[in-house]
Amino acid sequence: MSTPSTGSAPHRVTTAVDGDVWRVTLDNGDAGNPVDLAMAEQLAAAFAERPPETRAVLLTANGPRFCVGGDVRAFAAAEDLPGLVGQLAGAWHDVVRAVLYCEVPVVAGVHGAVAGAGLGLLGACDIVVCARSTKLRPAYGALGFSPDGGTSWALTRALGAPRALELMLTDGTLHAAEAHMFGLVARLVDDEELLESAGALAHQVAAGPVRAMVRTRGLVRRAATRTLDEQLDDEARLIQESASDPEGREGVRAFAGRRPPDFRGAAQ
Repeated sequence: MSTPSTGSAPHRVTTAVDGDVWRVTLDNGDAGNPVDLAMAEQLAAAFAERPPETRAVLLTANGPRFCVGGDVRAFAAAEDLPGLVGQLAGAWHDVVRAVLYCEVPVVAGVHGAVAGAGLGLLGACDIVVCARSTKLRPAYGALGFSPDGGTSWALTRALGAPRALELMLTDGTLHAAEAHMFGLVARLVDDEELLESAGALAHQVAAGPVRAMVRTRGLVRRAATRTLDEQLDDEARLIQESASDPEGREGVRAFAGRRPPDFRGAAQ
């Protein structure tokens, strides 16, 4: 069942429960799903309102483009442009943090065009499935802006500082194959297969040990900024935590009993 946003704000996001997957869809597709305050607030609310029985989030978008970045028309019409941009950046950063620290894995399926703040959103997701014709562009330089939304973080992690700077300072474009080669997206699929492939992946993830996956996500994200000794200490702590989790006990029992594990049925 699909649930649109409510209240007087313009509709921007739709949510739906699909088995144990929480589907969150950007739904201003006719305009290219630009980032405005309504979208930021509704997207943050969608993550906050995730039903506890769902075990993964699938983030997609309606329309021909995933997200074109900030609402430049609203910028042009603003009487207080710095105030609007600052308010929007703060609201969008709440979204990025909601995705980054979601209690279950987040899978994104992207297509068409991804620009500006949309790139930062992808960087916060755990697995990104990308349609082959997709183009990704920072786009800030064309406005005379520096990046926000975690875009500089996501691009630097994926591309390294020299390539990230070249892309952002020249306002260049990454094709989907390049984004996949550099590691900004995890999987490439044919355009017509995107929704089916991303949905199947989200359900596959939801069937797994989601709390162990979230621990794994944290380890991977922290690895680049820590020494091996620090990483080993954290690994030891978290694998012990996993072993005490019902998921870990179920996985071990299933392996010993030569049967598939039922992580969905593992007690909280």
